[in-house]
Amino acid sequence: MGTMSDEPQRWTQATVYSDMWVDPADDPRENAEASPEGELATLRDYLKNYRLTLLMKCEGLSAEQLARRSVPPSTMSLLGLLRHLAEVERDWRGWILPGDPLPKLYGPGGDFGGAVADQAVVDAAYADLAREQAATDAALAEHPDLSVRLGKDAIAVRDLLVHRIEEYARHCGHADLLRECVDGRVGQ
Repeated sequence: MGTMSDEPQRWTQATVYSDMWVDPADDPRENAEASPEGELATLRDYLKNYRLTLLMKCEGLSAEQLARRSVPPSTMSLLGLLRHLAEVERDWRGWILPGDPLPKLYGPGGDFGGAVADQAVVDAAYADLAREQAATDAALAEHPDLSVRLGKDAIAVRDLLVHRIEEYARHCGHADLLRECVDGRVGQ
């Protein structure tokens, strides 16, 4: 006889490979075309795929599930990650644009601390993330030469793109664990 547990059963939507999030034919990150040509296109492709991964890890969850904290005393949640990455995109733009940095979206610590189980907060987080990503992408699109240095700290465009990939990759790892804790769903 089995025992009851508060831990969700592990599961995946994939029917082909048990360690995949979805089947390859259904994965928006899979591209039937040839791999990108050149360094800039490759970096943009990796960033796009990590962004998609984060959104995939959040899809289909309620506001309560998105706001669920990982392990006390951590304030990390999937909703907090969405808000944090919106804030980070905004900060990166501040590194390269002239003038004073843009004000924080959520205030100090508000990206995670303010990630509460409210559908309006969830909707705003998705909108903030999309807007901040688009604005940073547009600012960087004006500088296709990866060796160009921008802003008061003279950061190279290449460094900024790689740093963005690294940030999303790290947080996709967090999202893997958070999602598994919420409903047991696993996969890359």
